[in-house]
Amino acid sequence: MHDFKYLGNYLYCEKVKLQELAEKFGTPLYVYSYNTLIDHYLKLKTAFKTVNPLVCYSVKANSNLAILKALVDKGSGLDIVSGGELYRALKAGCPAQRIVYASVGKTDKEIEEAISKGILFFNVESKSELQNINRIAGKLNKITNVAIRINPDVEPKTHKFITTGKLTNKFGIDLKSAYDLLLLSGHYPNLEISGLHIHIGSQITESDSFVAAITKVIKFIGELQKAGIKLKYLNIGGGLGIVYDEEKAQTADKYAKEVLPLLKKTKLKIIMEPGRFIVGNAGILISKVLYVKSSPKKKFVIVDGGMNDLIRPSLYGAYHQITPLYLEDEKNVELEKVDVVGPICESGDFFAKDRKIAKVIEGDFIAMMSAGAYGFSMSSNYNSRRKACEVMVQGSKVFEIRKRDSYEDLVRNEIVPPFGF
Repeated sequence: MHDFKYLGNYLYCEKVKLQELAEKFGTPLYVYSYNTLIDHYLKLKTAFKTVNPLVCYSVKANSNLAILKALVDKGSGLDIVSGGELYRALKAGCPAQRIVYASVGKTDKEIEEAISKGILFFNVESKSELQNINRIAGKLNKITNVAIRINPDVEPKTHKFITTGKLTNKFGIDLKSAYDLLLLSGHYPNLEISGLHIHIGSQITESDSFVAAITKVIKFIGELQKAGIKLKYLNIGGGLGIVYDEEKAQTADKYAKEVLPLLKKTKLKIIMEPGRFIVGNAGILISKVLYVKSSPKKKFVIVDGGMNDLIRPSLYGAYHQITPLYLEDEKNVELEKVDVVGPICESGDFFAKDRKIAKVIEGDFIAMMSAGAYGFSMSSNYNSRRKACEVMVQGSKVFEIRKRDSYEDLVRNEIVPPFGF
């Protein structure tokens, strides 16, 4: 569910007419619903209240400071994957003890910064990384918490680019190697190996793969306990899918019903890392129709947003519902088959191909729905295009939460040397 709905002929975000935002702030424009954002966080928190999890929102899904602050103020922790995300997390006021740190390629500097700030723990992806964190913690005269990321070798039903729990993926440690590492935990005097972590992929709409992965890990925890290895945390990751098109995505309650019986078998503190589930349907991207162009075989709707603003369709073949901000008659919509494309000099610059959408004309505004996750956070300045403006709506209030890039921003860090011969 989300708070983007038609009232009369116009599409609204909460109590604000989106057409007015497009005209005021220009396009391309990201718009987020505060109520949708918080509602999805609280739905997950409530569904799992019997185990009182620490819900660590996945910053990579959308890292705008206003979004992070809104969630942190409601009690959310944050799941980070870089030094930049650590900076953002702290800037948004997240207590360090509510920050968990993943990534297969943490640098020495990133590790040192995170240890110094006192984060809850690192999710460790390899033996080499474990050794390196131990070395750096020793240099800082600190003892830091880590969780071993388990690769359970489970195949989730999602796009191959966003699976992370198969042994052919770069993520995590297989069960046997993890067992051997945990038996030798005394070899790492500056580490407390305090938990296990799994994350099997993203945009997963069925519970089977979650159940399979958690079942494997619960059994593994039992084996560790028999060997005298005690843990504090079980981090079950994220990956919950949302509805983009016709997916039968799980609700928080349905997901909880499937996995809570497993989680209750362990006395460990449960941590979750949702991203898309919280922010995906809380945001849209608005673009203006620049031209409508017909060729002998195609009709193109050319808009001012491009793959630099929302790359998911080009990268994953991802589906985003496309709808106008104004409909003449919502009950009798005239549809036509078109390609919705952007201005980028790439044939891969598209939002939809051979899609039947409501007929639009030049000057109309359209919305790419469900663009809150991996939209702005994956945007770029390709073709020297300025990154979009972002606004957040709360009821009838509108907040600009990121200004549109200026042309000066595009070259701010560039230096032209005094060439000579």
